[in-house]
Amino acid sequence: MLKYLSIIAVSMLCFLTQAQNVKYNLKMPKPQNHYFNVEMELDGFKEKELNVKMPIWAPGSYLAREFAKHVNLVKAFDGNGNAIEVVKTNKNTWCIKKGKAKKVIVKYEVYSFELTVRTSFLDLTHGFVSGSGVFMYVNDYKADKGQVEVFPYESFSTITTALKQSQGASAGSESTLFDFENYDQLVDCPMEIGNQETFSFMAAGIKHNVAIYARGNHDIELLKADMARVVKTATAIFGQNPNKEYTFIIHNVVDGQGGLEHVNSTVLSTNRWRYQNDYKGFLKLVSHEYFHLWNVKRIRPVELGPFNYDAENYTSLLWVMEGFTSYYEKMILLRSGIWSEKEFLNGMFGSLNYVEGSVGTRVQPVAHASFDAWIKAYRPNENSGNTTMSYYSRGSVVAMLLDAKIIKKYDGKKCLDHFMQKVYKEYYEKKGRGFSEIEFKKELEDFLGENMDQFYADYINGTKVPNYDEVFSSIGLKVNYAGVSKVDAGVSLSESGGKVEIRSIRSNSSVEEAGLSVNDEIIGANGIRVNKSTLESFFAGMSAGDVMEILFARGDELFSTDLKMIEYEKPRYEYSKIEGNDALERLFNYWLRTE
Repeated sequence: MLKYLSIIAVSMLCFLTQAQNVKYNLKMPKPQNHYFNVEMELDGFKEKELNVKMPIWAPGSYLAREFAKHVNLVKAFDGNGNAIEVVKTNKNTWCIKKGKAKKVIVKYEVYSFELTVRTSFLDLTHGFVSGSGVFMYVNDYKADKGQVEVFPYESFSTITTALKQSQGASAGSESTLFDFENYDQLVDCPMEIGNQETFSFMAAGIKHNVAIYARGNHDIELLKADMARVVKTATAIFGQNPNKEYTFIIHNVVDGQGGLEHVNSTVLSTNRWRYQNDYKGFLKLVSHEYFHLWNVKRIRPVELGPFNYDAENYTSLLWVMEGFTSYYEKMILLRSGIWSEKEFLNGMFGSLNYVEGSVGTRVQPVAHASFDAWIKAYRPNENSGNTTMSYYSRGSVVAMLLDAKIIKKYDGKKCLDHFMQKVYKEYYEKKGRGFSEIEFKKELEDFLGENMDQFYADYINGTKVPNYDEVFSSIGLKVNYAGVSKVDAGVSLSESGGKVEIRSIRSNSSVEEAGLSVNDEIIGANGIRVNKSTLESFFAGMSAGDVMEILFARGDELFSTDLKMIEYEKPRYEYSKIEGNDALERLFNYWLRTE
């Protein structure tokens, strides 16, 4: 028996020692050329051919960015330095003809010169690594553990990432070794490498690390206090925080692009001088991305993890993932005391009026906006305003509708928080997976105790205008329609080099009916040569039914047309608190947590 056990132990040891290993070496020897140099050390793979792949997209940003376009010639070598044949088999796959080689080193370089939250960047000031655009993976082995060793440029002193530093790292080394549990975790932990400003704060029992790249007018002590308020308030919604540590990477830039969420970190891109004139706007960005650590990264559709990096990952639930988060970004600021009651309501009705005032909101249902994000939301054209709607804004309005519905249903004993808690516990904590679209709807129906088919038909898969006054009056908020009909040409113009050109046209507008098109150059009106300011003044002085002769150029040809001014009513809503009704006031206070 002992001999038998010994054989098993030896066999197991052999199995473990023969298991495949992946290690990445990330180098940046010449930052001014904007190339990260990557080496993949592959040990113990038995296949004679290995397919290595570069993702086509970054999770959280629903656009096929084709990261392989930044990869230069891929080379491979065996453990003795002998070259191995590499054949590219499709847009993002390279076949390594390794034969019997036990060790393979794959080398490639990635051009990185786009500083956004979803793309990588390298120059002499710093390096930023968005993992899915830098690290390839071995097909069918994304679940394997591994390590990444970072070799910073000689003048870079700090590495900020949510990856855990390896316990086996050698002290005093010029590089730093990190461990990852699987490929998803590796690319879900962006890296800031340079001389960034760093600080930490404790909130909700969690250590939060912050790294800020580049100068700005931020106040670190104020950030510590207010970011902690956001963290505590967000955590209170769920009653617990799933992380032991969390990392913020902040890029102070000229043109901030927002943020991108990760399981235990986020990247925020903001205008470097924003902290004084729009500080609360920055905190709203913090609030949005932090709430994502629950909603998207743990409460999620099944399509959003584990990820298929080779193709688009379609879901019609982005209105929940981003829309609900856009609602809670505001609610968190309200509950934390950063926003006043008026600021919250103004913010929500700003979203509501944007939604209802957009032509595309009557064309594209919010579920369709979610599903088509890959081909429409991030690839807009001159006609997008007529045909599309943001699942962020529309989804936040749906969240507010559902919150009001739940509060009314349970007479101020439950709200949307409780539904989010239910889904979190059921799917993340108990089942450890995402949910299907059918499962999410059923959870909502079970929670409310009613069939939601009509609600979905009207507001999720349809474009019906809700009766806002009926919904919100039930919890103490009066909503009045305030749209006013007025003459409007329905056009946006640009001016460059003395030329006035049409940028976009609203459907069924005066300009469209006159036969004008985007890119037409407007030369004159009623016999007068015009610039942009003059033409807009002419439009403003017209009444419904007035006609103006427009001289315009399309290509090299000149045309004229009569433009008849039409009235247009842009939907708009106003709110006021219902006074003198104790029952409604109690529900209103419960909603806004002011009781």
